Amino acid sequence: MKAVALTAPGIAEVIQLPEPEPQAGEIMIQVEFVGLCGSDLNSYRGINPLVTYPRVIGHEIAATVLHGNAEFSAGTRVTVSPYTSCGRCSSCCRGRPNACQFNQTFGVQRDGAITQLLSVPAEKIYASSLSLKELCLVEPLTVGMHAVSRARITRDDVVVVYGCGGVGLGAIAGAAFRGAITIAVDVDDEKLETARACGAAHLINSDREAVHDRLQMLTAGFGPDVVIEAVGLPQTFRSAVEEVAFTGRVVYIGYAKEPVSYETRLFVQKELDIMGARNALPEDFREVINLLAAGSFPVDRVITSVVSLEETPEALARWAANPASVTKIMIKI
Repeated sequence: MKAVALTAPGIAEVIQLPEPEPQAGEIMIQVEFVGLCGSDLNSYRGINPLVTYPRVIGHEIAATVLHGNAEFSAGTRVTVSPYTSCGRCSSCCRGRPNACQFNQTFGVQRDGAITQLLSVPAEKIYASSLSLKELCLVEPLTVGMHAVSRARITRDDVVVVYGCGGVGLGAIAGAAFRGAITIAVDVDDEKLETARACGAAHLINSDREAVHDRLQMLTAGFGPDVVIEAVGLPQTFRSAVEEVAFTGRVVYIGYAKEPVSYETRLFVQKELDIMGARNALPEDFREVINLLAAGSFPVDRVITSVVSLEETPEALARWAANPASVTKIMIKI
């Protein structure tokens, strides 16, 4: 069967693999669409420290069941949680396997989903009547939704999300789905308009206006209840704790690419809850499926392009040359 593998940094190739053999408790699925995300781009560029080569990439999956069981009949549309968990580390023992110390994600620490067939544990499968393109968006949206869950967002909150890439849009859509007043911050007007379509009530282009002044105006001088950082820059890491309200909540999804200097007085003076958010839990998958089923998420707008499996190497090269031009590339298997 065909697959796409990174054979070295900057080199993606269409290769042939043997068909998988299902193990006990696994279900064979036929992959229909796979989305590419920032970690795939970093792997292609050779700057993902968790990846070794060669590596089949891809972990955002829409598929149909090929050989089913009593729970999942053949032909059922599904998406897949791409993470593993050991069941023994402190995260797993606390009921948070999304942050398993020994996690292996499809396309990162183990071969991924840009292939024709996969055999996956039945407990990692989520069936739905959503379209295949919608199912392909579930996993990337769950990462933002998990940050929303970590922040305990309700309709009483004002929420700021820094970054309107795929993960940030998940946080914006998730916060709006829970009824919060949601404010999107980015430097790209087109991405901000997409954020509006995802539920953002207010947009701030941080290249053209002072974020602090606008947030003060929108929150009667108190600051937002929650700030979610989905950019990964030192200035947005700092801005999150500077702008959030007293006793507010800050959730970091992005990784800063260099050390961040803080005015730590704000941690204590404001008595902040500062949290990280990693991957997603089963309840996040279910909430995103409900969000998409409600029909308010702009599916076609967030998909930049759909390419074939054979066109994937060229699509990765174009993306690497102009990363700001892409929100979501989907591969039709």
